[in-house]
Amino acid sequence: MERSLRGARVATYVYFVLCGTLMGAWVVHIPAAEERVGISHATLGGLLVLLGLGAFVGMQVAGPLTDRLGARVVVPTTAVLCGASLVLPGLAPDPWTLAGALLVFGACNGGLDVSMNAHAVHVEKAYGRPVMSGFHATFSVGGVLAALVAAGATSAGVSPVATMAAIGGGSIVIALASVRALMPAASATPVAEETDATRTADDVKHASPAVARPGMAGRVWLLAVLALMVMLCEGAANDWSALHLRDVLGASTSTAAFAYGTFAAAMTAGRLLADRLVARFGSMAVLRHGATTAAVGITLVALGPWMWTAFTGWALFGLGLAGGVPQLLSAAGHADPAAAGANVSRVAGLGYVGMLAGPAVIGWLTHLVDLNHTFILLTLLCVTTAVGARVLRTEPDRTPHGETAGVGH
Repeated sequence: MERSLRGARVATYVYFVLCGTLMGAWVVHIPAAEERVGISHATLGGLLVLLGLGAFVGMQVAGPLTDRLGARVVVPTTAVLCGASLVLPGLAPDPWTLAGALLVFGACNGGLDVSMNAHAVHVEKAYGRPVMSGFHATFSVGGVLAALVAAGATSAGVSPVATMAAIGGGSIVIALASVRALMPAASATPVAEETDATRTADDVKHASPAVARPGMAGRVWLLAVLALMVMLCEGAANDWSALHLRDVLGASTSTAAFAYGTFAAAMTAGRLLADRLVARFGSMAVLRHGATTAAVGITLVALGPWMWTAFTGWALFGLGLAGGVPQLLSAAGHADPAAAGANVSRVAGLGYVGMLAGPAVIGWLTHLVDLNHTFILLTLLCVTTAVGARVLRTEPDRTPHGETAGVGH
């Protein structure tokens, strides 16, 4: 059983990398698509909203399907569809077909996103300890892989369409090869690894961070609202960090690009560490202190007049936000294992709305105040998230640290 569980964990890593790679492959080819179709930045912005709309719809469909059919069916199916649809935006000859292609690709990517997260919840439950943040870290690795492949292909003179087709085709092969390692629908009974023989109650107590008792549906929606706020902050950082350094602090374009790189690197590092922190301190503490750290970081960005304060602030912002979304999705899935897919789709879907809204909200606020001062809104959202982290509190969380549990291994 331990071997099959390790295999399921590895397969989950694989699908997270694939999802990040496929989305990254589209992102790095956005300029080429814009030039080929002949559209303005404004029109492109509208089309990208359709990508988000498709993802939202795909999430709402795939979540309940995962509960009904099992992740072993839905995860590889959506991965294959996502790989096949990646080339569609690269083939689109005009804005209308590009719009349709983005809707389809977004729906497939959203379906893969939710179904693999639902499977990750079951893997985490079977492990009996936090592993969710590590999966999300590998999603970021997929984006880096896509950028490296695209850069190499471009320098070799390979067309964007051929590159996207190759990445999509390779992803399909890998997705199909990983199917057998996925967990069957009813395999979420906690088991111990060989190295877990001395695991204490403190290691086990955070494996199911959400409350599945009274008010479960209300708690899931509270988790979704928190996800919206966290992902709104992420979306704002994605689109405005480089512009902040260039337009507010007068950095060169090349230097400004490191602002987002600093944020993304700090977030990836934080996610690699978050599972250990959750096992030691609990999901509520990680979300609360992480949101507080993010609030300090973005306040430095908003008010600091120097380059070093900006880079420090963006790093703290990424580090603080790193554990938020994985813990919220994990909590939603554990709230009711029988409806893990549906609950994850609610939290991920509303979070995705925040991701899309973040850049637009900051852009609108720049008509009223300077760009750096708009980030105070993000400070307020982080503080609210820190206060709302209490929704992750569970009865086991109040067990004194180090007290052993009466559970078998």
